[in-house]
Amino acid sequence: MFVTEVQGSLSRRRLLALAGASAAALAGLGGVNPASAQTPVRFTLDWRFEGPSALFLMALEKGYFKAEGLDVTIEAGMGSRETIPRVATGGYDAGFGDVNSLIRFRDENPGIDLKAVMMVYDRPPFSIVGRKSRGVTAEAKSLEGKKLGAPAADAAFAQWPIFKTVNGLDDSKMRLENVGFAVREPMLAAGEVDAVFGYANSSYVSLKSRGVPVDDIVVMLMANYGVELYGNAVMVSPKFLAEKPDAVRGLLRAIARSVRDTVANPDLGGQVVLKRNEGARLEVEVERLKMALDQNVVTPWVKANGFGGIEPARWARALDQIALTFKFRDKAKAGAAFDASYLPPTEERVF
Repeated sequence: MFVTEVQGSLSRRRLLALAGASAAALAGLGGVNPASAQTPVRFTLDWRFEGPSALFLMALEKGYFKAEGLDVTIEAGMGSRETIPRVATGGYDAGFGDVNSLIRFRDENPGIDLKAVMMVYDRPPFSIVGRKSRGVTAEAKSLEGKKLGAPAADAAFAQWPIFKTVNGLDDSKMRLENVGFAVREPMLAAGEVDAVFGYANSSYVSLKSRGVPVDDIVVMLMANYGVELYGNAVMVSPKFLAEKPDAVRGLLRAIARSVRDTVANPDLGGQVVLKRNEGARLEVEVERLKMALDQNVVTPWVKANGFGGIEPARWARALDQIALTFKFRDKAKAGAAFDASYLPPTEERVF
């Protein structure tokens, strides 16, 4: 009887101990498993799932967002200018869009404190892409007398006033035709326009894939023609930034890791894109990605100073260029569009 009672007591104590250990283990897992308390983040790209989107998709692929306690959903965009109202209204918590359009937006909407928190395209991909067979050369003046396809919502077209001003062009000598994104490259390939506005890594590769000879394609990267603007950046809604600053820091840490991995292995980046774009071709998307990395992301300044930040003196020059064709109501307030305080330490942003 005594032995039975002792064994029963020991069994109860053992069960209680095991139960306690299990509870502690579960609690411990809850502390390290981000899925137990993940913060949802809705993120909009600037465009479709093409090569450059690997900069963000890699973080999904490798679980970097989850490691930061974030449940990130990445959705395709409709142009890098469209990102701004999407994020400003709170429809999306964060997004990837044109910082120059953001500056103008802030001036026109002073009550909305929308900011960029990580610069991704240190050199913008804004370009005019034409064809030699249509009389376009590397000289900006060759655009005079030509017909240009200009999507109204295109960020490259938004910089046309600056490009024509710094290059002394008379746009009365050119015909600008509003065209849709979907028909932009097909129209140029068919010779219906002489040049189009677009991103170099998109329009150039699209023309090649449509059979236009490489030696017939002319890419005027605006950054090589006196335009000192920055390009696309990660921007965060004012509400999300105010309410969840730690989530913003985690988001940027994950993106920094994602960018570094994509730079190290762009072929894998292309494969990640194909998982979300079944109609894409691997070699095409890898080429788009490599162009974006070489021309826009891994610039000499970024190599020397780290990814994600800005150079204040150049930022000031960019604001001056925007002012050439845009009358600021409050230039200082509009220009306070970038906040570097949420970035990871520099050592986590070097290549």
